[in-house]
Amino acid sequence: MTLLRRVAAEKRTALIALTIALVANLLAYLFAVRPLAARSAGAADRAASAVAAARVADRELAQARDLVAGKARADEELAAFYQKILPTDLTAARRMTYASLPALARRTKVEYATRRFDPSEPKKDERLAKLGIRMVLEGEYENLRQFIYQLENAPEFIIIDDVTLTQTDQDGELTLRLDLSTYYRVQPHGT
Repeated sequence: MTLLRRVAAEKRTALIALTIALVANLLAYLFAVRPLAARSAGAADRAASAVAAARVADRELAQARDLVAGKARADEELAAFYQKILPTDLTAARRMTYASLPALARRTKVEYATRRFDPSEPKKDERLAKLGIRMVLEGEYENLRQFIYQLENAPEFIIIDDVTLTQTDQDGELTLRLDLSTYYRVQPHGT
């Protein structure tokens, strides 16, 4: 009998117990430990994904708050524009430009030739209507340039739509035709 067979025969009960313990450990690993390890790794991955998603959600929340604050600020500025800058009606728009444009021409040493108002019919359900103004001025180039500069920087809401500059004679006298516009608030129908 060889040594290995003799040891196996004499220690059979210990070897059977060790074999059973080895098989039990192997089965416990396969059916209990390994699935728990896989679930634990999956939970860690889910936790990392949740942390990343929370960061993205925090950034989106901050952007949404900034957007809401920006919209509120824009609404306030628009309301201030409507209340403080825009004329309340056609009469106020005419009044705003009727005296200020000739006064500006006098201050800039420009000869005021003609002016014509052209109010547009407000469209249904619109909050603004346009008052077109055509002015013809005469003077030296530098004075006309100064008139345009001061008109653009004036507190009144007047837009320069078109500029036409022509020379009328050999003396260097220039004619400036300006197409201007301003807008005014339209009262809703029924109020």
